[in-house]
Amino acid sequence: MATEAEDVAETHLTVDELAARAGVTVRTVRFYGTRGLLPPPEIGPRRVGRYGQGHLSRLALIEELQHQGLTLAAIERYLRRLPDDLSAHDLAIHRALVASWTPDRAEETPRALLERRAGRALTEEDVERLVAMNVLERTEGGTDTFRVDPALLGLGVQLLDVPMALETVRAARAVLVEHARATARELTRLFHDEVWGPYSAGESDPEEVEAMKSLSAHMQPLVVQALVTAFQRSLKQELRATYGG
Repeated sequence: MATEAEDVAETHLTVDELAARAGVTVRTVRFYGTRGLLPPPEIGPRRVGRYGQGHLSRLALIEELQHQGLTLAAIERYLRRLPDDLSAHDLAIHRALVASWTPDRAEETPRALLERRAGRALTEEDVERLVAMNVLERTEGGTDTFRVDPALLGLGVQLLDVPMALETVRAARAVLVEHARATARELTRLFHDEVWGPYSAGESDPEEVEAMKSLSAHMQPLVVQALVTAFQRSLKQELRATYGG
């Protein structure tokens, strides 16, 4: 959960800046506000509303839910079930879970639009770090257009301010990819050997076989959620053991 100081520090976006960062229109932001999908902004000097990272994370989550085909009413029900005190970080985790069910959809984005979405000018070093994190991919057409993973862009931009060498970023990504693939491979083998194999060996009804295949597909959300939860808890334990607290 974000602290009060963090909330105040990150509340700095005007409605126009928020819309540009989220890739939506100002009218959309105001509409979501009237429907209760977004909390009201903080009112600053001269009665100007100021938005923060929590609003940006919530807009990103709404976008992912829309990509899943949820209606506005369904999105409202989904958001109402979330705790009121979720931080921007917590919302980002929810978005990551939702985004994991959508097909890869890297978008070719001009540099000017990329910087609007990032909310900052990007140096060449920034671009190299985002490429290393697999957030961006350079296109063959030149240096001013990139293939962007919209699900990772917000996270990648936040990591730009972490004092970490580029080689460390690459090494961290290699560790994540290596262990994620190993986990996926072992879980798939376990399901095949212990569930699918024995079942298919004794079952000849094509409809039952298809039903089992469907079951394996529906297990994916449960497995991903379990992995995210297990990783979060393991990471907290490791950080606590290393740094205390």
